[in-house]
Amino acid sequence: ERIEDAMDMVRIAAGLTEDEFQASPRMFTNINSTSPLKHDWPMLDGAMRAARRGQVVVVSPFTLSGAMAPATVMGAVSQQNAEFLAALVLLQAVREGAPVVYGAFTSNVDMKSGAPAFGTPEYVRAMQISGQLARRYDLPWRGSNANAANYPDGQAVWESVQSINAIASGHCNFVYHAAGWLEGGLCASFEKLIMDCEMLQQITYLNQPLDISDDAFAFEAIREVGPGSHFFGAEHTRRRFKDAFYAPFLSDWRNFETWEESGAMRIEERANTVMKSILAECTPPPIDQAIDDELKDFMDRRKAEGGAPTDF
Repeated sequence: ERIEDAMDMVRIAAGLTEDEFQASPRMFTNINSTSPLKHDWPMLDGAMRAARRGQVVVVSPFTLSGAMAPATVMGAVSQQNAEFLAALVLLQAVREGAPVVYGAFTSNVDMKSGAPAFGTPEYVRAMQISGQLARRYDLPWRGSNANAANYPDGQAVWESVQSINAIASGHCNFVYHAAGWLEGGLCASFEKLIMDCEMLQQITYLNQPLDISDDAFAFEAIREVGPGSHFFGAEHTRRRFKDAFYAPFLSDWRNFETWEESGAMRIEERANTVMKSILAECTPPPIDQAIDDELKDFMDRRKAEGGAPTDF
């Protein structure tokens, strides 16, 4: 019933009638299988309730290769696919045409400890294969910016870069856990969120079409500058200097001496500064007073009724 409350609150917040709410997707829910080859009733119950009201269900089998799935990428992805298809068929039986997203969350475990690992080469391959499967079924698919680091450090960055490149190269439609993940999802980090935003912006920039116009080839500028000079003062450079390249908001490109003299601030410290600045300048989005009152009345009523049951 908790998802019924969530759907009702979304409907109220959007100022919709029930028919308008069901006419097109307004929200999504995510379910995970209990691998291997099982879906728990609470997950299925919530998914079917969402499907009945025309809302999106992201079906994400949690297939950890070597633990809850075979110790090969192909075996784990095959099991992921089977668990997804089982839920897909059920949801279509509940409501034909119910919107469903192909959820991909296959990774592997550390064979020395059994701990989940993310941002691994196996995760990259699983995401790329998942993208091909989703396109085979003509469905949008979900990936994640996952990592297993415990601190917003170098490990967190390289595992996230691996994950982001995997979902980008797999043409992912929806990035879950896009920013802020640490410790395999067991905690969130404001600093990591800011660092992830920088990485996500760079990957988005990288995937934009490359300018191959005559002006981009800059043959006239090359002739103008000639041998042994520089392009800082060239007319071509002056026209483009404001937006010629990606401009990072977090990276520090100064040399070591300048960086050290200005306080030698590490990346996670700069991210903390940016985070605090964003929070200090944040203005809560406006909400219609009548809608706000209706939401509060709904929450008060549901609390008085005891809320949704949890004894599944």
